[in-house]
Amino acid sequence: MLLSTAYLDEAERCDHVVVLHEGEKLAQGTPEEFKERVGKRVVLVDPAPGIKPRRIHTHLVGREHIVDASIHSGRVRVVTDGSGTKAVADALPEEWPATIKNTSSTFEDAFMTLIPHRDRRSQINTAETPSGKAILDEEVVVRTRDLQKSFGNFEAVKKLTFEVRRGEIFGLLGPNGAGKSTTFRMLCGLLKVSGGQISVAGHNLRHSPSRARSHLGYMAQQFSLYGQLSVQENLRFFGKAYGLGGNRLRVRMEWAFSEFGLEKWRDKAAGQLPGGYKQRLAMAASLLRQPDILFLDEPTSGVDPLARREFWLRINGFAEQGVTVVVTTHFMEESEYCDRILIMSQGENLAMGTPSEIRALARSEGNQEPTIEDAFIALTEGNIAPSGGQNSIENGGGGK
Repeated sequence: MLLSTAYLDEAERCDHVVVLHEGEKLAQGTPEEFKERVGKRVVLVDPAPGIKPRRIHTHLVGREHIVDASIHSGRVRVVTDGSGTKAVADALPEEWPATIKNTSSTFEDAFMTLIPHRDRRSQINTAETPSGKAILDEEVVVRTRDLQKSFGNFEAVKKLTFEVRRGEIFGLLGPNGAGKSTTFRMLCGLLKVSGGQISVAGHNLRHSPSRARSHLGYMAQQFSLYGQLSVQENLRFFGKAYGLGGNRLRVRMEWAFSEFGLEKWRDKAAGQLPGGYKQRLAMAASLLRQPDILFLDEPTSGVDPLARREFWLRINGFAEQGVTVVVTTHFMEESEYCDRILIMSQGENLAMGTPSEIRALARSEGNQEPTIEDAFIALTEGNIAPSGGQNSIENGGGGK
């Protein structure tokens, strides 16, 4: 069997792997051979309570001796150039206490050492706060109460209740068909609500949808820009649709070209862009008017590992600047970048809380360090009672 994939966990299951980059073969061998090449270059950073893993992740990306950084089960996984724990310790501020130790490598670690290193920090605006804590506001900017959506006799969303605060990254997590995109379309005013209450940016979405939409940016799951128009024409069209014009529009378009690396594609038809650049263009269009709230529906679906990392680095940066981000994903590991997540299945709320609270639901004698995926599987199989309700985990719900 011969397969191609952009998902590195799938590649690790293969007997033999050929790594390609920009049309060239970089290496080939068994997954174990790739991992052996990495040696002791992989480090785990376990932050002290109060320091968010995504803050450490954003800080480390692009630093000297740091090849790659990602978040796994509440820890930051770092691939170094061989400097090991010392490179990470030197890069972290003293006021960010953390446990730093070596760990075994994966195929993903090996893959990241093969790809030519790029200075992603210089390409992406990553605002930082001295305390290492995200900028959060107690103001609720998205609120649903008993939200429902029915298509005939089929109930796609069943009395869904949650709140999102300003500056928060809030994730809707679940498999395809869970009701995430349906919920999203209701939040954006693109789909009529069947029942319950819903408000965005202080406006009742059922009564004042246009006022609510003026505060938000939306990136659809499928590429929804005009494929026959150039990158520049798409940005100009959507900018004008958002009410931008004159010098203001020109400034925002130049920002998009620079921020998302679209300059060389300026006159290329959007439909002919590589997949990752299509996603960049879609996000750039959604951010042209500098929305207070950003809705991202499966923003990394189908893109390569490098593009996925760049997207989350950007999302982190926007959140640190006070933008509220609501994102859907079916990639369990991506939920670790969120401040809080809501796990959905068949239109219902199975559990809601921080990634660490969700992982704790699946902790047992035989699994002391469960993943989000472990918790998700246990919830959907009924091994953990669905918690349901606002702040239910914090109040003790969701026990076995």
